[in-house]
Amino acid sequence: MSRGTGIVARIAAKRVGPTGAVVGIDLNPGMLSVARSVASTDSGSGGPLQWQEASADKLPLPDGSFDVVYCQLGLQFFADRAAALREMRRVLGTEGRIALMVWRGIHESPGFAVLAEALERNVGQAAAAIMRAPFGLSNADELEALVSAAGFQNVAIQQRSGTVRFPSVERFVLSYVAGSPLAGPVSKADDAAREALITDVRNALAKYTSNTELAFPIAAHLASAGI
Repeated sequence: MSRGTGIVARIAAKRVGPTGAVVGIDLNPGMLSVARSVASTDSGSGGPLQWQEASADKLPLPDGSFDVVYCQLGLQFFADRAAALREMRRVLGTEGRIALMVWRGIHESPGFAVLAEALERNVGQAAAAIMRAPFGLSNADELEALVSAAGFQNVAIQQRSGTVRFPSVERFVLSYVAGSPLAGPVSKADDAAREALITDVRNALAKYTSNTELAFPIAAHLASAGI
C-alpha cells in the first residue's frame, strides 16, 4: 500500500511482479488522477495496481491484508497522525513492515527556508505557515514515539540527504506555489508583492544558483518498523 502521486506505488508494482498486488491511496482526487495518468503510460510490467480515494485514518482495506505499507511525505500532513499509523498497522499481516519518509527541519533545506521567510515578508504569516507545514514532523524522537505508540516494534530511523533542483529561481517559486496550497494566498497578493517574493528568494539563494540551475540540499528521516 502506498499514497501520493504514484511513484512509490509504481516502483512497488514492478518489485512485487505479477504475483503481487499494490494499492495506492490518497484523499485528493487530483493526486489520484495524476497517478492514474502516469501509470497508464508506464510500459513496465509488474503486479496489479489499484487506486483508491480514502483518508489515511480510515483505510477501506481488510485487516492483515498487506505485507508492506509505505507512506512518503504524507504523515506530517495528517490531521490525526496516531490514527493513521494505527490504520497502517491494522492492514498489515503478522510479518508486515512499515516505512515512512518525512522531511527533517526546514533549516536543513535553505531553499524552502528562504521561501518561507520571503512569503512571510511579502504575502503574510499564513502563507509562511503553509510553507513550513511539510517540515512539521522533523523531530526524530517524536517520530519514533508516534510509530511505537501505534503498536509497531523495532523502530529504526535513518537520516537521508538529497538535492532539490530547478532550472531557475523563478521556476522554483512559481512551480512550487502553483502546485501547493500556496496558490490561493499568493494569487491574492498584488503584482508588486509577487515580484518582491521572487526577488527576495533570488537574492538569498544566489550561492545555490549557477548559470544552468538552482540546486540546494534537503534532508529527511526514513523510519522503518515491524509488527
